[in-house]
Amino acid sequence: MRATNSVATRKRRKKVLNRAEGYWGHRHKGYKVARQSVFKADQYAYRDRKNRKRDFRRLWIIRLNAAFRELDLSYSKAINCLKKSNINLNRKVLSELAIHHPSQFKTVVLSAVKLQESKSN
Repeated sequence: MRATNSVATRKRRKKVLNRAEGYWGHRHKGYKVARQSVFKADQYAYRDRKNRKRDFRRLWIIRLNAAFRELDLSYSKAINCLKKSNINLNRKVLSELAIHHPSQFKTVVLSAVKLQESKSN
């Protein structure tokens, strides 16, 4: 008779079923379907960890564009002025400044613009 390690099998299957908790129907009851669902969930999670970075960058750029427009600047010109003025703040920090500390954001941006204007003249 062939000996099987039922303890290890049960442990492995239980691990998958626990991860499938909250899924609908056989996706959380049946091992075979649960395994497929958990595998697909991992694929979605991997993909969306990459997409999250992309989405947040887009959000910061949209917010910055709105904040720059209030100062009568375009996004591209404002970012260019900041880079050439050697103000090394990333889009996340600039976006947070624009939301939570608009007066300081305005000071930073306008000082960069003035510095660029003085260099060009």
